[in-house]
Amino acid sequence: MDEPGTDALGRTDMDMPNARIMKACRNQIQLREVDLDSLLAAEHPARVVWAFVERLDLSHLYAKIKAIGDRPGRPAIDPRILMALWLLATLDGVGSARELDRLCREHDAYRWICGGVEVNYHTLSDFRVEDVEFLDGLLTNIVAALMMTGKVTLNRVAQDGIRVRASAGASSFRRRQRLEEFRKVAEEQVNRLHEEIAADPAACTKRQQAARERAVCEREERISQALKEMELLEAQRAATDDKGRKLKKPRKQGGKPDTRPIPRASTTDPQARKMKGPDGGTRPSYNGQFSTDTASQIIVGVSVDNGGADSDQLPPMTEQLHQRYARTPKETLVDSGYRSFEQMERASALGTTVYAPVAESRSDKRKKNQPVRGDTPTIAEWRLRMDTEQAKAIYKERAATAECVNAQARNRGLRQFLVRGTKKVRAVLLWFALAHNLWRIAHPMAQPLAA
Repeated sequence: MDEPGTDALGRTDMDMPNARIMKACRNQIQLREVDLDSLLAAEHPARVVWAFVERLDLSHLYAKIKAIGDRPGRPAIDPRILMALWLLATLDGVGSARELDRLCREHDAYRWICGGVEVNYHTLSDFRVEDVEFLDGLLTNIVAALMMTGKVTLNRVAQDGIRVRASAGASSFRRRQRLEEFRKVAEEQVNRLHEEIAADPAACTKRQQAARERAVCEREERISQALKEMELLEAQRAATDDKGRKLKKPRKQGGKPDTRPIPRASTTDPQARKMKGPDGGTRPSYNGQFSTDTASQIIVGVSVDNGGADSDQLPPMTEQLHQRYARTPKETLVDSGYRSFEQMERASALGTTVYAPVAESRSDKRKKNQPVRGDTPTIAEWRLRMDTEQAKAIYKERAATAECVNAQARNRGLRQFLVRGTKKVRAVLLWFALAHNLWRIAHPMAQPLAA
């Protein structure tokens, strides 16, 4: 018989002799006759994701499977399962492979996608970032198919950057001298480990030996990569002035003392750079770029850079869109961060008309949209164009497109990368683009913006 219980008021069963209650019995064995398919509603997002994945061409992923016919080896997990898991996880704001592994065991929607197939976080983590080019091609194919149906026109796009915190910590950035010391220590650790294994191979299991060797080798590789990034930072520093502008002539030896901070590189994520975030704080980050079709809010281009400025990102994105779809957007909407005359000239030469706000005039005698001496025909035309009512109406679509896409990405967990390096970061951004486009296709706007 159970011991007398106590309720919220401190009363025991002895104080309530006439009360009839049903107590919880958690050691009773129950047999539930239920199938996974009946656990989800007909319009559940997991079903939408799976229907989307079933229509994708994943032949590239199937061609990589080595378990074929009578060949020995364990059967591989269906790539459609892994693809659907990460798309649903991205929509739900889950960015950790370990968290996704837990959901596959405990959450009905993820269990439904798995359908009894066991997955682990190693497989999930590797699948997410191992084939960036495939994800990039998948984005191109999806948008190209939408262009054939007329849902995406690419007549007008809005581009905006989204700075996301990197996996590296601020304290991981070191100067060259310190990095050289770390590399020597890492090399000594690798040599010492090899000597220990050779002296007593039976001291630990093969799995333990492989894990130890992998750890020290990865550390040595990260230090070496940090030194390579240091060379790039030093070359960049030598080619710019104290305000970060490019020098027309090499810096003279013995001239004015250089007061800029000494370059530092991270030992955990060498390609990350310290940049100013949306809250005004400075931290290791990456600068992602999304280009979005204004008529459909479909993401058509994705890139990543470790520079803190958006001004150099306009022409590369325009070139990327032309390479993807053999078409250059007629109009490109950007904010004031892209307002570089040189870059706007390059983008205009590629065949797109740039819409960007004009800076306020420093002189009270001149209107801000009036051309000034030294303006090229392209810049003078841009100033006059932005003063028209038609241009002002067109530019209003930028906030409703680019800002909306960035806000949705933030809401889906794009606040800090859990992967390291520009290649893996680009893979994560592509997952966000694919998940966003999936949702836009399944839930189109009731009244889309005019093209």
